Amino acid sequence: MSASAAAGVKMVAARPCISASQGMLASRAAVSRIETTARFASCPKICCSRPLSSKRAGYVVRAMSGESTPQGLPIDLRGKRAFIAGVADDNGYGWAIAKALAAAGAEILVGTWVPALNIFETSLRRGKFDESRKLPDGSLMDIVKVYPLDAVYDCPEDVPEDVKLNKRYAGSSNWTVKEVAETVKNDFGSIDILVHSLANGPEVTKPLLETSRRGYLAAISASSYSYVSLLQHFLPIMNPGGASISLTYIASERAIPGYGGGMSSAKAALESDTRVLAFEAGRKGKIRVNTISAGPLGSRAAKAIGFIEKMIEYSYVNAPLQKELLADEVGNTAAFLVSPLASAITGSTVYVDNGLNTMGLAVDSPTITS
Repeated sequence: MSASAAAGVKMVAARPCISASQGMLASRAAVSRIETTARFASCPKICCSRPLSSKRAGYVVRAMSGESTPQGLPIDLRGKRAFIAGVADDNGYGWAIAKALAAAGAEILVGTWVPALNIFETSLRRGKFDESRKLPDGSLMDIVKVYPLDAVYDCPEDVPEDVKLNKRYAGSSNWTVKEVAETVKNDFGSIDILVHSLANGPEVTKPLLETSRRGYLAAISASSYSYVSLLQHFLPIMNPGGASISLTYIASERAIPGYGGGMSSAKAALESDTRVLAFEAGRKGKIRVNTISAGPLGSRAAKAIGFIEKMIEYSYVNAPLQKELLADEVGNTAAFLVSPLASAITGSTVYVDNGLNTMGLAVDSPTITS
């Protein structure tokens, strides 16, 4: 499965940090709305207006008799700015999350793995993503700026000489985590939302017993420490009350044969770090930190491990909800988690997998079926 939820790890021969692109074949992002139908028989409709300065009155309520207004609790991210690390195509989790946040009104910035930057920007410019950029209201998602990013390196001093001279990095600059955070600060001043959709395990197809130290540490570096580094460098420019999320996978707590190379360890570390970062970022910057554990999705990246189709079939047969898991369902959850509607949720691992994580026994097991 992918490093960022079951979707898969994009395997590249170059350096170990890549866009997780944990997506599925179609990533539709829509914003969930909670519909309410309760009305008072003798009272006019009311809606929230601008905040008052009074400490007691959180919001002004005004009569709306005869005026048509939307019902429910919308996910409203207007005026918020999001930086999404790990968008390199239009079929991954990062893209689905970007669309959901954009649909809710957020301004979108993305960080793309340096060797994939040229292809991504060219495809975006030539309109190859226009169909998948469509938002629920018919408009196209606007990506305000694309930044080159390799989250394996914290600062320029960390970059090996062979990487600096690599032709796939030619023409790009300021792509280490520290430099990207500084550039975003210079360009926009601050952000409200930070999304980590990065992962890679160069030896993901190897059993853990056959994984080298180098491969194991590379998986940890690209898939879990990269989140620590991103939050460390972006926290100073995040507005209080903001939120950050990452993507994990159930291999962090269950044995998934075939998901090797230290990736299960990296996901376990990511979930543990989520809890610690939630405390530290909450106390230091009033920032909420959560992670989404998503089920298997058929992205191009996921195919690197060789059995993603079987995992999708297994999930469909054994999960409580027998339906296809869509990338936009992960995107919708992300939009909720970074919105004011989730203002008291932090340090949590939220499962978006049709309930597969709750199962202790496979219903299609030969032992059961026989």
